[in-house]
Amino acid sequence: MPRSFSRFLAVVFLFYFVAAASSLGSAQDRALKKINWGVTSLSGGNWIPWLAKEAKIYEKHGLDVELILLRGSGQTSAALLGGSIFASPVALPTMMLANLSGADLVNVAHTVPGVQTKMVVRPEIKRPEDLRGKRIATSSLGSLGDFLFKYMLRKHGLDPNREMVWLSIGTPPERLQALFSGTVDATEASYPFDVQAERKGFRVLFDARKEVVYPSMSIVTRRKSTVEDRDTVMRMVRAHVEGIAYFKNNKEFSIKVLSKQLRINDRETLENSYETYRQDFISVPYPITKGLEATYDYVAQSRPEIRNRKPEEFVDPSFIAELEKSGFIKKLYEQK
Repeated sequence: MPRSFSRFLAVVFLFYFVAAASSLGSAQDRALKKINWGVTSLSGGNWIPWLAKEAKIYEKHGLDVELILLRGSGQTSAALLGGSIFASPVALPTMMLANLSGADLVNVAHTVPGVQTKMVVRPEIKRPEDLRGKRIATSSLGSLGDFLFKYMLRKHGLDPNREMVWLSIGTPPERLQALFSGTVDATEASYPFDVQAERKGFRVLFDARKEVVYPSMSIVTRRKSTVEDRDTVMRMVRAHVEGIAYFKNNKEFSIKVLSKQLRINDRETLENSYETYRQDFISVPYPITKGLEATYDYVAQSRPEIRNRKPEEFVDPSFIAELEKSGFIKKLYEQK
């Protein structure tokens, strides 16, 4: 065989070898870690995971995330402990109650510092004390909204169990209609029902976000995962943090995502939702451990031993701390 032809074959062989190796490496690079994320409700609070998936931010960080709709924090915490989901928002009281019973859930980030619900009242009610003797509607007695508003009224020196009448009225539209018809004098209302009431001349007396620190839309996983699979937890947190920045820097795309998920086409509603959550989503979302008196009061109703546990026992701030220290979060907002 001529030497020149042998050299030619060697070059061809080398070329195909390098190409094959490169192709294999690219395929390996594209391999994504599959995880399930629990979505606790069809509401704007779950905007970030929807957006991170639509914008392929999860993929960018090596994750194939399936979003699974669950019913509330109770079902979600059970799914976490059972291993069917990797992470999800779980209300802080639910997580505390689960851990008091032996669970190993841990909060690695908080997305929103308060609950987005308001007390909407008749126009003549100007001050908290004007509610004495009045009828107030909540979703159900003992619910979070019921607890929060009674907590706020006590802050203002009132006795909500003696000085007001509380009515359990199921859905937001039903509560709003009860207010409009005069059946009640005040009601619990979240967006967009609070806006609908204000358009008819009713007014907001309490905004729970401003009155009470009550962290929500957290990232909760198992403490076992933070030890045995820290890399996946970090990638998930990194994607979530980038999702928040992407949301704040890309209004039209974000609105398009919410419109798709909630099947809302009303531009004013979508605009108001965006502006509300743009203010609420925390850019550097450390787990919140300060000002949790309301949370502890809520849990202590059934488990008074929570008073012996520190907030720091339920969180792991190391993931956000690492992202902040590395400059990762700062760069997200420099890229606008």
